Order: sequence, then structure tokens, then C-alpha cells
Amino acid sequence: MVGEVSTASEALVAALEHQPDIVLMDVRLPDGSGIDACRNIVDQCPTTRIIFLISYDGDLMIQGVEAGASGYLLKDVKPAQLIQAIEMVAEGHTILNHQVIRRVQASLKTQEALPASLSKQIDLSGQQERVLSLVAKGKTNKEIAVELGLSEKTVRNYLTTIFQKLHITHRTEAAVYFTQKFPLDPGR
Repeated sequence: MVGEVSTASEALVAALEHQPDIVLMDVRLPDGSGIDACRNIVDQCPTTRIIFLISYDGDLMIQGVEAGASGYLLKDVKPAQLIQAIEMVAEGHTILNHQVIRRVQASLKTQEALPASLSKQIDLSGQQERVLSLVAKGKTNKEIAVELGLSEKTVRNYLTTIFQKLHITHRTEAAVYFTQKFPLDPGR
């Protein structure tokens, strides 16, 4: 099913009625914040995943992650990349465009711009960091398990522990934490 709405309130009503797998949303809507709409949709439709289409605003990106967005794409994304991103999010990946990540990192003047739980340096084991690095790359639990030679249950256990240590609930928040701790480290 494909549908279209124009406002935050219409988005929530449509999401409740149709329970979509994916919602593409702007962060700025005529009647309010797409971030608030995202938070409401994620709270009331937990299987629905949100992808924000953005021009660019680092603060709004962080707020969207906190609200439960599965990722961001720049509005000038090519149609083939948009389709691929939708498919990836539907499979459980997160989408954090590397260009967006670089822009957010460049715009963050202090760690205070991050949620308090993400600005702290948390001690993670080497294996937890490897799992987290693969989450940041958008890998599913199954893909992480195959790459690290673990069972999916073990990966879930690692993620539960990581999420508890970081005081977060979403993979996207974990990916943001990782990219802040290891900014564009090509070795990871």
C-alpha cells in the first residue's frame, strides 16, 4: 500500500489506520514537527519504521534519532537509492547516509548537542564494539551473526547489553553513538 498525507496529524491517523511498514516523512510539516509525529507513530505503531527525508539540520537529525527514526536521507537522493534504502529499512537496517553523518559530526561543536546518554564514553568490550560497528553499518542481526560467527540469539544478547550500557532503545541511537565515538574510522 502506498499513501500520502500532508500533515503530522494526518500522518498519525493514517499510520494507525493502515499500520504501514515504512513511512517517509519530512521533519517540518505544516501543522507541526515530523519528529513529534515520528515519536507518536513509533509509540503507537511499533512495527512501523520511519525514514526522514531532510534538507539538513543537525539538531533535528539527533532529535529524530531520539524519537525512533530508522534513518535519514537527503532530499536530493536518487530514486534508485531511495528504493534501496526503503528495502534496507524494511529488512531491519538503519539508514544513516555517510554524507549526513559527516555533516552532523561537523556541526556538533560540543558533546552537549548529543543526548546525555550518548555523550558519555561507555566501556564496551571488543566484541560489543564489533557488534556495534556492524549496527552502525546498517547490518541486521542475522548479517552480524554470520559475519562474526555467532548465533542470532548471541547477537541479540550483545545488543541488549549494549543498549543497557548506553541507556538507549533504538539501533539508530546506537549507530549515532558509534559514529561519534569512532568518527568515520575506515578500519571499522
